[in-house]
Amino acid sequence: MPLFNAMFTRLSSSYFFYFALLGLTSPYLALFLDGSGFNSRQVGEIIAIMTVTKIVAPTLWAILADITAKPLLIMRLGVFLALFSFALLYWFTTYWPLTFSLALFTLFWTAVLPQLEVHTLNSIRQSSKIYARIRLWGSLGFIVIAVIAGEAIARFGYYAFTSIGVIILGGLFITTLLITPKRLKPNVVIVSATASVNSVKTKASIAKPSIVKKLLERHFIAFFIAGLLLQISFAPYYGFFALFLRDFDYSGLAIGLFISVGVVAEIVVFIYMGAIFKRLSLTSLLVFSLAITAVRWFMMPIVADSVFWLTINQVGHAASFAIYHSASMKFISSHFTKTQQSRGQAIYLGGVYGLGGAVGAYVTGILWLDGQGATSAFIMAGSCALLGAIVMLFSQTRKTTRTV
Repeated sequence: MPLFNAMFTRLSSSYFFYFALLGLTSPYLALFLDGSGFNSRQVGEIIAIMTVTKIVAPTLWAILADITAKPLLIMRLGVFLALFSFALLYWFTTYWPLTFSLALFTLFWTAVLPQLEVHTLNSIRQSSKIYARIRLWGSLGFIVIAVIAGEAIARFGYYAFTSIGVIILGGLFITTLLITPKRLKPNVVIVSATASVNSVKTKASIAKPSIVKKLLERHFIAFFIAGLLLQISFAPYYGFFALFLRDFDYSGLAIGLFISVGVVAEIVVFIYMGAIFKRLSLTSLLVFSLAITAVRWFMMPIVADSVFWLTINQVGHAASFAIYHSASMKFISSHFTKTQQSRGQAIYLGGVYGLGGAVGAYVTGILWLDGQGATSAFIMAGSCALLGAIVMLFSQTRKTTRTV
């Protein structure tokens, strides 16, 4: 029990700091870039360039983790280099140097989450209940920083963005140093070095077509497309929501609180995800999440000037993120074999978050028009989420996927 408690604390702390950084960058990067003198199109371009690195980088990091068999080392290296790259924002202030430092930061940052997710799921023996409890600490980290950063940036200016990020990354690096590798019991006796090499080559040749076959399955393709559309739809929210609320004359604290409302709702859902998994299929959960997300985006320009209705709309984030994220992680965990987990995570995160996020950011930057096109951007987002729900709805096979 003491060992389990220590493991739980270390993993929870890592999730706390990892998502705390997202609580800074997702809502406030646009504010930082706007304060640095960039227009909405340039903001969209910078975010898109950052996000493009997520397409290839996760796969490269995953391959490196598989080759070295040291995923924790890869994760720690990624955090350290991400910290270094983020700190360059103190000196890089013009378009291309700043874009380079942010792209470099994202390149190294992508090494963290896939390895952390795989290590966590293996450490807790695929328990959905324990995973949800560990993951909710990430949501808490997001809330704390979203509120603090909103007020700090309002009081001290956009320069506070960089300092807060450096502090968070420093905390994450320390927590990754405390995580201990999971000890695996050997199940094969190695007779000779030559036999070992041949065995590895044989296993590698078998694993490659195996994962390709998994990727080409109809249900996974639909799952991938739906996730891609969801990430495109999130672009106005993740990239421009703080600017959107600022244009409605909300204070920095109010912006942080509105963002936190959604995360509090997702925490509640994370707590009960174990029970939800027992009652509903993964496909049903994914369709529901996408449909609620579509409603959120369509309603956003309508309810933005009402504190009450905007708060209600933010509660929908529980479905948009918490349910969808938990269900998608469970889908990947059950769809791929143990030897494919890192690559499966990397392909999903790289393709969905990378391509989807980049396309969404670029299109939103064009549509936004420094706030005048906000309604058009959210209509685009709602349409993408709705299309994703339709894709998943018609992807169901006779054998419905359920958790055990």
